[in-house]
Amino acid sequence: MKEDITNPTHSFKDRAASVAISKALEFKLNAVGCASTGNLAAATAAHASRAGLPCYIFAPVGVEREKLSHALSYGARIVLVEGTYDEANWIASRFAEEHNVGIVNVNIRPYYVEGSKTLAFEICEQLGWRSPDHIIIPMASGALLNAIDKGLNELKTLGLIDGDVRISGVQPEGCSPIVSAYREGREYIKPVRDINTIAVSLAIGNPGDGVYALRTIHRTRGTAVSVTDQEILGAVRDLARLEGLFIEPGGAVTIAGLRKMVEERLIEKDEEIVCLLTGSGLKTPHIIQHYVPQPFIIKPSIGELKKMLEVEKLA
Repeated sequence: MKEDITNPTHSFKDRAASVAISKALEFKLNAVGCASTGNLAAATAAHASRAGLPCYIFAPVGVEREKLSHALSYGARIVLVEGTYDEANWIASRFAEEHNVGIVNVNIRPYYVEGSKTLAFEICEQLGWRSPDHIIIPMASGALLNAIDKGLNELKTLGLIDGDVRISGVQPEGCSPIVSAYREGREYIKPVRDINTIAVSLAIGNPGDGVYALRTIHRTRGTAVSVTDQEILGAVRDLARLEGLFIEPGGAVTIAGLRKMVEERLIEKDEEIVCLLTGSGLKTPHIIQHYVPQPFIIKPSIGELKKMLEVEKLA
Protein backbone atom coordinates (compact mmCIF):
# COMPACT_ATOMS: atom_id res chain seq x y z
CA MET A 1 0.00 0.00 0.00
CA LYS A 2 1.17 3.50 -0.82
CA GLU A 3 -0.22 5.66 1.98
CA ASP A 4 -0.48 9.27 0.83
CA ILE A 5 -2.52 10.77 3.67
CA THR A 6 0.23 12.54 5.61
CA ASN A 7 0.61 15.48 3.21
CA PRO A 8 -0.28 18.97 4.53
CA THR A 9 -4.03 18.59 3.95
CA HIS A 10 -4.10 14.79 4.32
CA SER A 11 -4.64 13.67 0.72
CA PHE A 12 -2.66 13.21 -2.48
CA LYS A 13 -4.19 16.41 -3.86
CA ASP A 14 -1.46 18.49 -2.18
CA ARG A 15 0.91 17.28 -4.88
CA ALA A 16 -1.30 18.63 -7.65
CA ALA A 17 -2.27 21.88 -5.92
CA SER A 18 1.29 22.79 -5.00
CA VAL A 19 2.56 22.71 -8.58
CA ALA A 20 -0.56 24.31 -10.08
CA ILE A 21 -0.52 27.27 -7.67
CA SER A 22 3.21 27.78 -8.14
CA LYS A 23 2.47 28.21 -11.85
CA ALA A 24 -0.45 30.55 -11.08
CA LEU A 25 2.02 32.83 -9.27
CA GLU A 26 4.39 32.66 -12.24
CA PHE A 27 1.54 33.57 -14.63
CA LYS A 28 0.50 36.48 -12.35
CA LEU A 29 -3.11 35.32 -12.15
CA ASN A 30 -5.56 37.32 -10.01
CA ALA A 31 -6.73 34.36 -7.96
CA VAL A 32 -6.92 30.58 -7.94
CA GLY A 33 -9.59 28.01 -7.30
CA CYS A 34 -10.96 24.64 -8.26
CA ALA A 35 -14.03 22.56 -8.81
CA SER A 36 -13.95 19.89 -6.15
CA THR A 37 -15.70 17.01 -4.44
CA GLY A 38 -13.68 17.74 -1.30
CA ASN A 39 -9.99 16.89 -1.13
CA LEU A 40 -8.84 19.27 -3.84
CA ALA A 41 -10.78 22.08 -2.15
CA ALA A 42 -8.69 21.79 1.02
CA ALA A 43 -5.40 21.40 -0.86
CA THR A 44 -6.04 24.35 -3.19
CA ALA A 45 -7.16 26.56 -0.32
CA ALA A 46 -4.12 25.71 1.81
CA HIS A 47 -1.56 26.32 -0.92
CA ALA A 48 -3.37 29.49 -2.05
CA SER A 49 -3.15 30.78 1.51
CA ARG A 50 0.59 30.15 1.58
CA ALA A 51 0.96 31.86 -1.83
CA GLY A 52 -1.11 34.87 -0.76
CA LEU A 53 -3.71 34.40 -3.49
CA PRO A 54 -7.51 34.65 -3.15
CA CYS A 55 -9.15 31.24 -3.55
CA TYR A 56 -12.60 30.27 -4.84
CA ILE A 57 -13.95 26.74 -4.47
CA PHE A 58 -16.90 25.49 -6.54
CA ALA A 59 -18.49 22.35 -5.13
CA PRO A 60 -21.79 20.47 -5.42
CA VAL A 61 -24.06 20.88 -2.41
CA GLY A 62 -23.58 17.22 -1.38
CA VAL A 63 -19.88 17.52 -0.51
CA GLU A 64 -19.00 16.45 3.05
CA ARG A 65 -19.21 19.38 5.48
CA GLU A 66 -15.93 18.36 7.13
CA LYS A 67 -14.11 18.89 3.84
CA LEU A 68 -15.75 22.27 3.31
CA SER A 69 -14.79 23.34 6.83
CA HIS A 70 -11.24 22.31 6.08
CA ALA A 71 -11.09 24.58 3.03
CA LEU A 72 -12.87 27.43 4.82
CA SER A 73 -10.27 27.39 7.58
CA TYR A 74 -7.65 28.57 5.07
CA GLY A 75 -9.77 31.54 4.05
CA ALA A 76 -11.23 30.20 0.82
CA ARG A 77 -14.56 31.42 -0.51
CA ILE A 78 -16.83 28.48 -1.22
CA VAL A 79 -19.57 28.51 -3.84
CA LEU A 80 -22.01 25.61 -3.48
CA VAL A 81 -23.71 24.68 -6.73
CA GLU A 82 -27.17 23.13 -6.66
CA GLY A 83 -26.28 20.32 -9.01
CA THR A 84 -23.61 17.72 -9.76
CA TYR A 85 -19.84 18.02 -9.72
CA ASP A 86 -19.94 18.37 -13.52
CA GLU A 87 -22.17 21.43 -13.20
CA ALA A 88 -19.88 22.92 -10.55
CA ASN A 89 -16.97 22.30 -12.91
CA TRP A 90 -18.78 24.10 -15.73
CA ILE A 91 -19.39 27.17 -13.56
CA ALA A 92 -15.74 27.18 -12.44
CA SER A 93 -14.62 27.06 -16.09
CA ARG A 94 -16.71 30.12 -16.96
CA PHE A 95 -15.34 31.95 -13.93
CA ALA A 96 -11.77 31.21 -15.03
CA GLU A 97 -12.37 32.50 -18.56
CA GLU A 98 -13.88 35.81 -17.50
CA HIS A 99 -11.76 36.85 -14.50
CA ASN A 100 -8.13 35.76 -15.11
CA VAL A 101 -8.40 33.10 -12.42
CA GLY A 102 -6.39 29.88 -12.35
CA ILE A 103 -8.76 26.97 -11.77
CA VAL A 104 -6.23 24.27 -10.97
CA ASN A 105 -8.16 21.38 -12.52
CA VAL A 106 -9.38 23.36 -15.55
CA ASN A 107 -7.22 26.00 -17.24
CA ILE A 108 -3.97 25.13 -15.41
CA ARG A 109 -4.72 21.40 -15.35
CA PRO A 110 -1.48 20.33 -17.14
CA TYR A 111 0.54 21.57 -14.14
CA TYR A 112 -1.89 19.90 -11.77
CA VAL A 113 -1.06 16.59 -13.51
CA GLU A 114 2.66 17.29 -13.17
CA GLY A 115 2.17 17.37 -9.41
CA SER A 116 0.15 14.16 -9.34
CA LYS A 117 2.75 12.18 -11.28
CA THR A 118 5.23 12.56 -8.39
CA LEU A 119 3.34 9.71 -6.72
CA ALA A 120 4.79 7.42 -9.39
CA PHE A 121 8.29 8.81 -8.74
CA GLU A 122 7.95 8.19 -5.01
CA ILE A 123 6.62 4.64 -5.39
CA CYS A 124 9.62 3.64 -7.48
CA GLU A 125 12.08 5.47 -5.22
CA GLN A 126 10.69 3.72 -2.14
CA LEU A 127 11.00 0.35 -3.90
CA GLY A 128 14.71 0.99 -4.46
CA TRP A 129 14.38 2.50 -7.97
CA ARG A 130 12.36 -0.27 -9.48
CA SER A 131 8.74 -0.46 -10.53
CA PRO A 132 6.08 -2.82 -9.15
CA ASP A 133 4.22 -5.20 -11.45
CA HIS A 134 0.85 -3.59 -10.92
CA ILE A 135 -0.59 -0.35 -9.48
CA ILE A 136 -4.27 -0.05 -8.48
CA ILE A 137 -5.69 3.47 -8.45
CA PRO A 138 -8.99 5.07 -7.39
CA MET A 139 -10.72 6.80 -10.30
CA ALA A 140 -12.90 9.92 -10.31
CA SER A 141 -11.96 12.08 -13.31
CA GLY A 142 -9.28 9.56 -14.33
CA ALA A 143 -6.54 12.21 -14.05
CA LEU A 144 -4.54 10.45 -11.33
CA LEU A 145 -4.41 7.18 -13.27
CA ASN A 146 -3.03 8.99 -16.33
CA ALA A 147 -0.58 10.98 -14.20
CA ILE A 148 0.82 7.78 -12.68
CA ASP A 149 1.30 6.38 -16.19
CA LYS A 150 3.07 9.59 -17.26
CA GLY A 151 5.42 9.46 -14.29
CA LEU A 152 6.31 5.82 -14.90
CA ASN A 153 6.99 6.46 -18.59
CA GLU A 154 9.31 9.35 -17.75
CA LEU A 155 11.30 7.24 -15.29
CA LYS A 156 11.57 4.49 -17.88
CA THR A 157 12.75 6.97 -20.56
CA LEU A 158 15.44 8.20 -18.16
CA GLY A 159 16.58 4.64 -17.51
CA LEU A 160 15.76 4.79 -13.80
CA ILE A 161 13.36 1.85 -14.02
CA ASP A 162 12.66 -0.90 -16.51
CA GLY A 163 9.81 -3.30 -17.10
CA ASP A 164 6.14 -2.70 -17.75
CA VAL A 165 3.57 -1.86 -15.08
CA ARG A 166 -0.07 -2.90 -15.24
CA ILE A 167 -2.33 0.02 -14.28
CA SER A 168 -5.84 -0.70 -13.04
CA GLY A 169 -8.65 1.53 -11.82
CA VAL A 170 -11.45 1.18 -9.27
CA GLN A 171 -14.70 3.13 -8.95
CA PRO A 172 -17.71 2.85 -6.64
CA GLU A 173 -20.71 1.09 -8.19
CA GLY A 174 -22.85 4.15 -7.60
CA CYS A 175 -20.68 6.20 -9.98
CA SER A 176 -18.57 4.07 -12.31
CA PRO A 177 -18.66 5.49 -15.86
CA ILE A 178 -15.07 4.48 -16.69
CA VAL A 179 -15.49 0.94 -15.36
CA SER A 180 -18.77 0.56 -17.26
CA ALA A 181 -17.07 1.54 -20.52
CA TYR A 182 -14.27 -0.96 -19.85
CA ARG A 183 -16.63 -3.80 -18.97
CA GLU A 184 -18.89 -3.14 -21.95
CA GLY A 185 -16.00 -2.86 -24.41
CA ARG A 186 -16.80 0.75 -25.32
CA GLU A 187 -14.22 3.36 -26.37
CA TYR A 188 -16.32 6.23 -25.04
CA ILE A 189 -17.74 7.23 -21.68
CA LYS A 190 -21.47 7.41 -20.94
CA PRO A 191 -22.02 10.08 -18.25
CA VAL A 192 -23.72 8.92 -15.05
CA ARG A 193 -26.56 11.19 -13.93
CA ASP A 194 -27.98 9.23 -11.00
CA ILE A 195 -25.05 9.15 -8.56
CA ASN A 196 -25.35 7.21 -5.30
CA THR A 197 -22.22 6.31 -3.32
CA ILE A 198 -20.60 6.92 0.05
CA ALA A 199 -17.31 7.56 -1.82
CA VAL A 200 -18.32 11.16 -2.53
CA SER A 201 -14.78 12.19 -3.49
CA LEU A 202 -15.03 9.84 -6.50
CA ALA A 203 -18.52 10.95 -7.56
CA ILE A 204 -17.77 12.48 -10.96
CA GLY A 205 -20.39 11.35 -13.44
CA ASN A 206 -18.74 12.79 -16.56
CA PRO A 207 -14.99 12.25 -16.02
CA GLY A 208 -12.83 14.69 -17.96
CA ASP A 209 -9.97 12.21 -18.42
CA GLY A 210 -12.15 9.13 -18.62
CA VAL A 211 -11.38 8.22 -22.23
CA TYR A 212 -7.64 8.60 -21.64
CA ALA A 213 -7.83 6.50 -18.46
CA LEU A 214 -9.66 3.82 -20.43
CA ARG A 215 -6.91 3.82 -23.08
CA THR A 216 -4.19 3.64 -20.42
CA ILE A 217 -5.83 0.65 -18.74
CA HIS A 218 -6.05 -1.18 -22.09
CA ARG A 219 -2.51 -0.28 -23.17
CA THR A 220 -0.93 -1.41 -19.90
CA ARG A 221 -3.01 -4.62 -19.77
CA GLY A 222 -4.69 -3.47 -16.58
CA THR A 223 -8.30 -3.91 -15.59
CA ALA A 224 -11.17 -1.92 -14.10
CA VAL A 225 -13.66 -2.95 -11.42
CA SER A 226 -16.44 -1.31 -9.44
CA VAL A 227 -17.16 -2.02 -5.77
CA THR A 228 -20.25 -1.64 -3.60
CA ASP A 229 -20.54 0.70 -0.64
CA GLN A 230 -20.50 -2.31 1.69
CA GLU A 231 -17.28 -3.58 0.10
CA ILE A 232 -15.75 -0.12 0.50
CA LEU A 233 -16.74 0.05 4.18
CA GLY A 234 -15.26 -3.42 4.67
CA ALA A 235 -11.98 -2.16 3.26
CA VAL A 236 -12.08 0.92 5.53
CA ARG A 237 -12.61 -1.37 8.52
CA ASP A 238 -9.87 -3.82 7.54
CA LEU A 239 -7.31 -1.09 6.91
CA ALA A 240 -8.00 0.36 10.35
CA ARG A 241 -8.05 -2.92 12.29
CA LEU A 242 -5.28 -4.79 10.47
CA GLU A 243 -2.92 -1.96 9.45
CA GLY A 244 -3.74 0.93 11.80
CA LEU A 245 -4.60 3.16 8.82
CA PHE A 246 -7.74 5.33 8.87
CA ILE A 247 -8.64 5.84 5.19
CA GLU A 248 -11.63 7.63 3.65
CA PRO A 249 -13.98 5.59 1.43
CA GLY A 250 -12.63 7.18 -1.76
CA GLY A 251 -9.13 5.92 -0.91
CA ALA A 252 -10.14 2.51 0.43
CA VAL A 253 -11.75 1.54 -2.89
CA THR A 254 -8.39 0.20 -4.08
CA ILE A 255 -8.31 -2.42 -1.32
CA ALA A 256 -11.92 -3.39 -2.03
CA GLY A 257 -11.01 -3.49 -5.72
CA LEU A 258 -7.96 -5.68 -5.10
CA ARG A 259 -10.14 -8.17 -3.24
CA LYS A 260 -12.58 -8.26 -6.14
CA MET A 261 -9.77 -8.67 -8.69
CA VAL A 262 -8.49 -11.66 -6.72
CA GLU A 263 -11.98 -13.17 -6.58
CA GLU A 264 -12.41 -12.68 -10.33
CA ARG A 265 -8.90 -14.07 -11.03
CA LEU A 266 -7.72 -10.84 -12.60
CA ILE A 267 -4.54 -10.87 -10.49
CA GLU A 268 -1.56 -13.17 -10.96
CA LYS A 269 -0.36 -14.93 -7.79
CA ASP A 270 3.21 -13.68 -8.16
CA GLU A 271 2.38 -10.03 -8.93
CA GLU A 272 3.86 -7.29 -6.76
CA ILE A 273 0.96 -4.86 -6.37
CA VAL A 274 0.77 -1.32 -5.00
CA CYS A 275 -2.64 0.03 -3.96
CA LEU A 276 -2.89 3.81 -3.60
CA LEU A 277 -4.52 5.10 -0.40
CA THR A 278 -5.26 8.69 -1.28
CA GLY A 279 -7.16 10.36 1.57
CA SER A 280 -7.54 10.29 5.36
CA GLY A 281 -10.61 8.90 7.11
CA LEU A 282 -10.60 12.04 9.26
CA LYS A 283 -12.19 13.78 6.28
CA THR A 284 -15.32 11.59 6.42
CA PRO A 285 -15.97 10.60 10.07
CA HIS A 286 -19.73 11.09 9.76
CA ILE A 287 -19.92 8.32 7.15
CA ILE A 288 -17.85 5.81 9.06
CA GLN A 289 -19.30 6.41 12.54
CA HIS A 290 -22.51 4.54 11.67
CA TYR A 291 -20.61 1.37 10.74
CA VAL A 292 -18.38 0.92 13.80
CA PRO A 293 -19.17 -0.37 17.32
CA GLN A 294 -20.83 2.31 19.44
CA PRO A 295 -19.38 3.48 22.78
CA PHE A 296 -20.44 2.01 26.11
CA ILE A 297 -22.20 4.47 28.41
CA ILE A 298 -21.91 3.59 32.10
CA LYS A 299 -22.30 5.24 35.47
CA PRO A 300 -19.03 5.78 37.41
CA SER A 301 -19.35 2.62 39.54
CA ILE A 302 -17.62 -0.75 39.84
CA GLY A 303 -20.92 -2.52 39.32
CA GLU A 304 -21.50 -0.80 35.99
CA LEU A 305 -17.95 -1.60 34.96
CA LYS A 306 -18.50 -5.29 35.78
CA LYS A 307 -21.65 -5.33 33.65
CA MET A 308 -19.68 -3.94 30.73
CA LEU A 309 -16.92 -6.54 31.22
CA GLU A 310 -19.51 -9.32 31.28
CA VAL A 311 -20.85 -8.14 27.93
CA GLU A 312 -17.31 -8.08 26.59
CA LYS A 313 -16.64 -11.52 28.16
CA LEU A 314 -13.62 -10.13 30.00
CA ALA A 315 -14.95 -10.80 33.51
